[in-house]
Amino acid sequence: MSSSVSDAVNGGISFWYADDGLPAAREPLGGDASADVVIVGGGYTGLWTAYYLKQAVPFLRITVLEQKFCGYGASGRNGGWLYNGIAGRDRYAKLHGHEAAVRLQRAMNDTVDEVIRVAEAEGFDAGIHKGGVLEVARTPAQLARLKEFHAQELAFGEKDRELYDARRTAERIKVADAVGSTWTPHGARVHPVKLVKGLAAAVEALGVTIHELTPVTEIRPKHAVTPYGTVRAPYVLRCTEGFTANLKGQHRTWLPMNSSMIATEPLTDEQWESVGWDGRETLGDMAHAYMYAQRTADGRIALGGRGVPYRFGSRTDNDGRTQPETVEALREILVGFFPSLAGVGIAHAWSGVLGVPRDWCATVTLDRTSGLGWAGGYVGSGVATANLAARTLRDLVQIDSGQGVRTELTELPWVGHKVRKWEPEPLRWLGVHGLYAAYRAADRRESSTPSAESSRAARVADRISGRH
Repeated sequence: MSSSVSDAVNGGISFWYADDGLPAAREPLGGDASADVVIVGGGYTGLWTAYYLKQAVPFLRITVLEQKFCGYGASGRNGGWLYNGIAGRDRYAKLHGHEAAVRLQRAMNDTVDEVIRVAEAEGFDAGIHKGGVLEVARTPAQLARLKEFHAQELAFGEKDRELYDARRTAERIKVADAVGSTWTPHGARVHPVKLVKGLAAAVEALGVTIHELTPVTEIRPKHAVTPYGTVRAPYVLRCTEGFTANLKGQHRTWLPMNSSMIATEPLTDEQWESVGWDGRETLGDMAHAYMYAQRTADGRIALGGRGVPYRFGSRTDNDGRTQPETVEALREILVGFFPSLAGVGIAHAWSGVLGVPRDWCATVTLDRTSGLGWAGGYVGSGVATANLAARTLRDLVQIDSGQGVRTELTELPWVGHKVRKWEPEPLRWLGVHGLYAAYRAADRRESSTPSAESSRAARVADRISGRH
């Protein structure tokens, strides 16, 4: 293992917390309590939901329950991609028609600007830079997929998306072996922790009660059960994403998929000159086991991808610690993209989990017979999608309580979507690890062949997994 990897801080939640500091813990629940709405989970989804509900109906008594501290999960560990992707759009087009999926995509496009608007209105600096999203192709097969992806995005109403050849790609970011790319303006870089801290402060300022260090063990109609007492409320909203499997009865609802990241030391001016990236776009690729990256506000590269994709029994990691071989694999991706950075130091490595439904479709739901609601299953696109989900939950609660009417958001095709549960163990573990072995093998094969056809192994894996 290279010294640049072995010297990295491993875990400690994430680099974003190392950069901005761990928050002071809020008080845990002090005993049985009541509220009008109780929200389980203090990440983006839960906090945005509390924010919009309290603004819409100021007299509501809203309580947020968080097992560790706000932003402990994916909200404080992600790659900082605030962008317009949403999991399941193609399936929603098949189920509800093309125009319904176009409306969903337009709502996601608008959501990027909505998050930026709130950060400005509330006066917190989340390190936001709206440079769009650049996704690159580095093999003939990736280029074929990229062109297909670009055409598909245009068909879903993205008229301002651009397609670049190798030269135009290099003018934006100098990625080794890049043969083409597609760029959308509907994306921004954010500092995930500064966003979640600013949002939590804004929620508290509105009068919402947040209890941290309060794990919810069971959700049932009108009850959120914790070791310290039960909060009773007409509405109980589950906003737990990758940690959903920890709840009683939810073990097979959403699979906690593992994703890992590294952050480099700050690059020198000469190193940035060799890389380009003046537009500070978020950067992704068209590999089957894809990567994602950003140029941070303090001049680093933060880059992520799949390590060990899933832990047996839906277990989650211990405070972000990740395997050394995963850290080395991510460093190899970094150097593969930017060979001039072969000697750059890796400052931090960490992992987190994201929620994956069996059909890879994000959903938002309120069961009007029980008052139970939930949102999530974002499959890695949650930084923006959580905001759209929260505004939709707000509208659904207002409708059910007689304080609102149907809105454009409540009519979107992901509302009320139902999906079957994941297979029991060991089938779940074997299946996920087998699928990602197939994706990695497909990427290796495509990198060594001039064929523009996607690997058959990846196409079969897509069908088995439910991704397509």
